Amino acid sequence: MMEARRRIVIAGGGIAGLTAALAFAQRGFAVDIFEQAERIEAVGAGLQLSPNATRILVRLGVLERLLPSAVRPEAVVLRDAAALKELARVPLGSSAEQRWQAPYLTAHRADLQDALVAQAGATAGIRLVTGARITSVETGNDGVTARIERDGKTDTAQADLAVGADGVWSAMRRRDGLAGNSRFTGELAWRTTVKVESAAGRLFATLSTDGCVNAFLNPHFHLIAYPVSAGAAINLVAFTKGERIAEGWSGRGDPSILAKAMNGAAPGLRQLIDAAGPWLAWPLHAVDQRAAWTDPAGIALIGDAAHAMTPFAAQGAGMAIEDAATLAASVAETPGAMGEALARWELQRKPRVAKVTRRGALNHMAWNAAGPVALARNMVLKLRSGERLAADLDWLYGWQAP
Repeated sequence: MMEARRRIVIAGGGIAGLTAALAFAQRGFAVDIFEQAERIEAVGAGLQLSPNATRILVRLGVLERLLPSAVRPEAVVLRDAAALKELARVPLGSSAEQRWQAPYLTAHRADLQDALVAQAGATAGIRLVTGARITSVETGNDGVTARIERDGKTDTAQADLAVGADGVWSAMRRRDGLAGNSRFTGELAWRTTVKVESAAGRLFATLSTDGCVNAFLNPHFHLIAYPVSAGAAINLVAFTKGERIAEGWSGRGDPSILAKAMNGAAPGLRQLIDAAGPWLAWPLHAVDQRAAWTDPAGIALIGDAAHAMTPFAAQGAGMAIEDAATLAASVAETPGAMGEALARWELQRKPRVAKVTRRGALNHMAWNAAGPVALARNMVLKLRSGERLAADLDWLYGWQAP
């Protein structure tokens, strides 16, 4: 009964916070999630969930709720954006499930959010409070005290641990000794979603491989597209250089930036950019991963709050889900020694997150290569089989919690 009385407070009701709540509740903790929005709404459009993440969602009972709306893509197909020629193909689908013992999925972020909220609502020990914001956390010998603002009133909550899952512009991260502010990377992500049966959807079908993650590569941009919403829609995201726009999840960026970056792309792709609009622009921010993610007195940052990274390894959600599950395990396995549990967790997680970040940087360099470098990239991809390309990802997709 002692474990059931241990309490966790979580700032943020997104993917990281909800996954953490489920992971802690599964281990007997009482969990309070404080989300500043009045309603839990998904921010963003599509996301990719590789086997390292879906393996955890299975264990938490979330995947069965998500599967009806998710898609199992058959492959990742890399294409030259000018000629539309296929450069390489990484097999997914049943091959991925056999290789990595969990499915590779694409989904709308809202569908994952809904599945997490539903599972949290069905799990004993979890309380989700919306319209409430953790404004500060004080530490002491008896754990932490979170100060909460709601409806113009201030309240407090006592806990053994406060988890900051409040995203790239985390308020909890600004605490002395933790990771500090995020920085703009100089990149914009342009996002939209189109119905398969729309004019844009039909145009896209002529440019791509059906039922796959399609990546179109160019020195000035790259475009990633994949099915979501049980295959009824296509998520499109293009990455370009750009000026910093207002901090926030999205904005109406100048579409001429995207149009200019598309110069040199196949005519069909340029037509798709026009047909698929309007596009929302996301400024890509990152957080210095060398800074601390934990305070031994009882504070931990997870997901983007700890280590926001560019999305070029498609692992933002995956790393948040891994963080949540491993943090709960470390704390549960070290009762009465919070500082030790947090230090061990941070020591284990930092090298993996850093390796994923390096993989994203490598992808970015390869996908935006030009001239002789692009020719060398194409030759290397031509010589590598799909099996070998998949094997290169065993360390990432085949990961098991330590």
